[in-house]
This record gives sequence, C-alpha cells and structure tokens, in this order.
Amino acid sequence: MTTLARPELDRSLAAGHVQPLYLLVGSETYLRDAAARNISDAALSGTLLREFNETSFSLLTDSAMAAIAAAEQLPMMSERRVVRIKDFAKLREADEEIIIRYLERPLDSTVLVFVADDLDKRKKLTKTLLSSCTVVEFPAVKDAEAKAWARNRLKELKTTADDRVLTDIVRLVGTNLQTLSSELDKLAAAAIETRQITAEMVDQLIDRSRELSNFDLGDQLVAGDRRRALETLHRLLEDDVAPVMLLGLIAGNYHRLALAKELLKRGKRDEVYRLIYGPPAKRDAFMNTLQRSDATRIARGIQLIAAADLAIKTSLGGGGPKGARLQLEVLVCELAA
Repeated sequence: MTTLARPELDRSLAAGHVQPLYLLVGSETYLRDAAARNISDAALSGTLLREFNETSFSLLTDSAMAAIAAAEQLPMMSERRVVRIKDFAKLREADEEIIIRYLERPLDSTVLVFVADDLDKRKKLTKTLLSSCTVVEFPAVKDAEAKAWARNRLKELKTTADDRVLTDIVRLVGTNLQTLSSELDKLAAAAIETRQITAEMVDQLIDRSRELSNFDLGDQLVAGDRRRALETLHRLLEDDVAPVMLLGLIAGNYHRLALAKELLKRGKRDEVYRLIYGPPAKRDAFMNTLQRSDATRIARGIQLIAAADLAIKTSLGGGGPKGARLQLEVLVCELAA
C-alpha cells in the first residue's frame, strides 16, 4: 500500500505524477473533494474534450458493472480519462468481485478514484483497495489546523480577523471545513467595507446552537438527566459533529470540572473563572454545574470516557460510524446514571 499525506499528494500532482488508482478516505469532505478535483485537473491537463473523459458514479444508484465499463473505455482525444466511484460500502459480493478484478489489472490510460467517508477493513474489497491504490486520508481536522485554514481562506477573500476572533469562529462553527467556509464567506461579505471581521459580527452572524448544545450536554450528564442528554447527543450527531470530536468535548467538560473542583478546594475561585469562556450567564451556569457535581463522580466519568475513547477508535477501524455512535450512546447513559 502506498500512503500519501495531503501535501505529498499536492507535490506529486504538481510534478505530473498521476497514478492509475487512488483511494481518498475520511470524514473531511471539503479537503477530500478538493483533492479529487486536483487529481482530475492533473490527469486531464491539456485535454480539450474533458466532458467526454470524466465520469462519476455513485454505487447507491449506479451499477458496479457500469462504473468499471467506463474505467475500461479508452480516452477520447486525451492521454487519460478519469472515473470517480463513491458509495461502494454496501455492495453485493458479485459487484465487489467486478471491482476487484479491475484493481488487479488497471488500465494505464484511466485514473480511477475511489472516495469514501470510512472503510470496513474486514471486507475483501477494502483490503484490495488498500493494497492496490495510492491512499490519501482525510480525517476531521483539529482546532489548530482549522484555525490556520480559516486564516488562509480569509486571505483569499481579502479579509482579516485577529487571532481571538478566529478562535471564536472555530469554537462556534466547529472544524468541518465545508461549514467553516460557508460561515467565513458570510462574515467576509458582512465586512465588505472594512475588510475586517470583528467580534461583534461573529456574535451577530454565527449561529451558537452547536456551542449551546455542547454546553447543555455536559450539564445534563452531570445532572444525571439521561433522556435530555441523549436527545442533545442525537441532535449534535445529526448536525454532523464527528463522534471523536464529541468525545473530546465531553472529555474537555469533565477535565475542566475536575480542575475547577480542585481550584475551589484551594480557595482559588478567580482561577476557576479563567477556565470559562463566554458571557457571565455561561460562567454562572458552569458554577452551578460544578456545585452539583462531586469529585468521585467526576473521576469515574473520566475513567469511562477513556474506555469509550479506546472503544470508539477501535470501532472506527472496523465497525464504522455506527459503532462509534453506539459507543457514545452507551457512554452518555453511563455518565448520566
């Protein structure tokens, strides 16, 4: 298996090195889709009849046979043709075999790109893809990377924002770059006269529902309100918040509570306030949550979160997002017990 990091893929394509088989996998769809476009651009550079040499298939609605037939066609007045295939996770065994046979003897004149959110590594097709393709992974980005990306995106939009404002944008919007891009476009449009995004614009224009839901979930867990905690969890999952990110939010709440509990024990109330971002109402809500919790329960919660972290990472390696979602639901039930 050949694995490339995202920058390595960019350098390879810029140098004109285009491979016949690619597997782009991960939940960061904005970067993943951009990579698929870059592969197509490099493969079809100089092609006059691009529309005749570029095809996409979703195997939810298209057949594997049709997709592979397209891959086996010779390009029209071009050095290469590009075929993209997605939604291949739930194929019949016979359809998987059609793809596997092609992977064993791919055409040099075709660039076949497989695109997936995740993979079931138990399947024969997955194993063949991993061994045959140039693999590029697109995991959910972390806050620091999202912030750096947002800064570069604002440069493209000829707009600026100071470091604290960028931090607030990422905290409120999350690290899904597609959503972040949309929010930055909206903020840049609002700042068209000054070319400077301010904290006031962020407060006015960015929906705080995700931030509030994150805070509500932590409060509901400590309060033992299992029903409402599960409802909040499901709402966040439906909002496309990644399970690993949600676990990080839950862990962050519990670690903050543990630290705040220790600071209160030492009489350092002012330092507790430094742990809390946001308006006074949010600070007061955190203090109420802190007073309802006890150190033993917080410590037990941290242990449960660590066990769930291992289980979720294991499930993402085999059982996929559904397994990770189940682990989160079990964790929420245990923490709110």
